[in-house]
Amino acid sequence: MTDRLRIIVAGVALAVCAGATAATGTQAADLAAGEKRYNVNCVNCHGKAGQGMASFPALKGREAAYIAEKLQTYRAREMVGPNSAIMMSLSSDLTDEDIANLAAYIADRFQ
Repeated sequence: MTDRLRIIVAGVALAVCAGATAATGTQAADLAAGEKRYNVNCVNCHGKAGQGMASFPALKGREAAYIAEKLQTYRAREMVGPNSAIMMSLSSDLTDEDIANLAAYIADRFQ
């Protein structure tokens, strides 16, 4: 096998491995875990259909990145609106994985 052929084979092998990692992801969001957390932490204020209630905004149509950013902001104890105190309390124990799961669930469920 020539050096050039070895390089091509190695490149193809790396591309296949990288594609497999990208397809499976290092940590795919768990929608079932996101739903469970939503039903415990979020449903009373944001509603079963993500429609929002009173001063709590609708989540319908929000991108996962937007939801994750907001949850991270509240977890960092930053005031960003009238319901910040409640949101900071509810998000204080969320892990990065919890946030990813919640954000994925909300974006998927309430399109």
